[in-house]
Amino acid sequence: MQLRYAFRLYPDAAQQAALARAFGCARVVFNDAVRAREDARKAGKPFPTAGQLSTRLITQAKRTAERAWLGEVSAVVLQQSLRDAEAAYKNFFACLKGTRKGPQLGPPRFKSRKDARQSIRFTANARWSITDAGRLNLPKIGPVKVKWSRTLPATPTSVTVIKDAAGRYFASFVVDTDPAADQARMPETDRTIGIDLGLTLPQRGYPHRGPLRRHEDRLPALPAARGEEAEEGPAGAVPQAEGIQEPGQGPFQGCPCPCQGR
Repeated sequence: MQLRYAFRLYPDAAQQAALARAFGCARVVFNDAVRAREDARKAGKPFPTAGQLSTRLITQAKRTAERAWLGEVSAVVLQQSLRDAEAAYKNFFACLKGTRKGPQLGPPRFKSRKDARQSIRFTANARWSITDAGRLNLPKIGPVKVKWSRTLPATPTSVTVIKDAAGRYFASFVVDTDPAADQARMPETDRTIGIDLGLTLPQRGYPHRGPLRRHEDRLPALPAARGEEAEEGPAGAVPQAEGIQEPGQGPFQGCPCPCQGR
């Protein structure tokens, strides 16, 4: 099983500039791959293979004056950008054939420097590492400060550096784990925990009705679908949850504190 662990990064000014170059180079290679495929489609020619694109858009492009700056970043970043373009086309063709499950995807689009999310990926071939001081050492970027919130259960196979719309940086590690070993590592306990789903607190005695209101238009059709007769009731009436009392009722009626029974 593969798990993903994300941690906050704090690159300095020089490292932010190096990451910006890496984001830009990866974006250019991705767009060049999409353009090469589209040109071949319009000309009625076979799509260039991943190997041909790698030779043309990376190896040969570095020797030209227009793309010489591609050599300023790790070659693994550029290769992974080509893999992303290849995967996007495979998913698109699978959707056309109807062999892909899930939402239908369109053809790959050109990336923009104004996109809210920028990312680059380093595999083991890039020889990135975690230093003894706990920094993430990336090729041609340097050791970046990491806010470690937990310990990685195993050695990561790859790391993706992400910059979000708020200008924050994150490192997303992919770790191969064994579910049986993970379960054996967990201590035995008979306790349970609850998860806060972020629902708003009840106000004036009413429960949170957001999900109910989103689906209440389906309520009249449910009895018919089960072959039952729908119960008559006032139009727009919302079923009252059992045990929830209206404002001014119940044990808090006449409470002298400012809560007013809320």
